[in-house]
Amino acid sequence: EVQLVESGGGLVQAGGSLRLSCAASGFTFDDYAIGWFRQAPGKEREGVLCFSSSDDFTYYADSVLGRFTISSDNLKNTVYLHMNSLRPEDTAVYYCAAGSSWYSCDDYWGQGTQVTVSS
Repeated sequence: EVQLVESGGGLVQAGGSLRLSCAASGFTFDDYAIGWFRQAPGKEREGVLCFSSSDDFTYYADSVLGRFTISSDNLKNTVYLHMNSLRPEDTAVYYCAAGSSWYSCDDYWGQGTQVTVSS
């Protein structure tokens, strides 16, 4: 059974940094692409980034390019979302997700973690 558990959300000031973690079980990163989505109040869920080991490719949304990165610890089967230069508009619930490819990264979902960026 595929499971994704996020942690690391919280409150941060604009310009600050935050790292989210996603502990995965039931699959390895060679099997699935893995990434992050977010949903702000009143807005649709949007893809933030998605990494595919098999394609050796990472998709980044334009809004986070140059500020957010993804890394992984294969021994822990955990991925991390490194968020830098945070802006109030980054405030959202962040979801870890996994899927068959970097352009279909949403077959499985975590429960979400809240990130709030104050101005």
